[in-house]
Amino acid sequence: MIEDHVSRSYTRNAKIAFWVVSIVAGLLAATILADNFHPIIALILGGLIGALIALPIAAVIFIWPVLRVILWWLPEILAAAGLVYGFVILAQHTTLTVRLAIVATVTVPFAFPQVRHHVMKVAWCVISRHRLRTCFAEFIIGNNRASLPFVLWARPTLVGESVWLWLRPGLAMSDLEGRLEQIAAACWADKVNVERASQSNSALVRINISRRDALTGRVVSPLTDEISEVDDLVSQPTLVLDTGTGGLDLDDVTEASVIDTQKNTTKNGRIDNGKKPARDAVTVPAARGAEDISDYID
Repeated sequence: MIEDHVSRSYTRNAKIAFWVVSIVAGLLAATILADNFHPIIALILGGLIGALIALPIAAVIFIWPVLRVILWWLPEILAAAGLVYGFVILAQHTTLTVRLAIVATVTVPFAFPQVRHHVMKVAWCVISRHRLRTCFAEFIIGNNRASLPFVLWARPTLVGESVWLWLRPGLAMSDLEGRLEQIAAACWADKVNVERASQSNSALVRINISRRDALTGRVVSPLTDEISEVDDLVSQPTLVLDTGTGGLDLDDVTEASVIDTQKNTTKNGRIDNGKKPARDAVTVPAARGAEDISDYID
């Protein structure tokens, strides 16, 4: 569970901490005891006091890798212990009917989708914390003490989760920005993005995990209830034609005159009749009382 180089590093740190704390605390204790005891006796007693103070500190440093894993899984450990011991205590002090009633009261709400949805949002926050730690251990090269980003807390959002991280010395936000696809795959998410969570401290960053697209869902707007049935009928504009004396009288339009163009012989893809190419026939309607201008059009 604990890598060898990490275990050796913490063992070395525990030894260093033991001797440093023993010497410092022993000298301080010997200086204080020298007023009432012989200097040699005070030095021996100071050494013992320093060793007693340094031993717990060195022990905590030595077993810190194990304590760190326990802290990571503390919510699950407390939930499992509470479930098991809670049911045992319930079984010892209640009857079968009371136990069934309590179990039904706790489990029946999970039949409603709204309750399951909120419970799953909290569960995904816990899962994302573990997945991020596993992902960081794979692609972030830390020192011998395995100083990976420290996962602070997580909260659910409308599309996923937001997780706050504290970057240890030697790490920067750019180390995470180049690994967004790997982080998304590790968290079983659609996509992730990272941003600073503090304007004054670059070590505090936030990872936003998106598991679904909020724009694809249907949003029920209360504004539709304010629209009446009469407003739903949109009046169409009506086109009014002026058929008076100043308007267009279709009875005054004469028949179209068709101008036949002379057929030209084509040679080598060009019109070769000694004249310019004739234009297309133009049909000009003549209104009653108007001058016929078709003769002026070539």
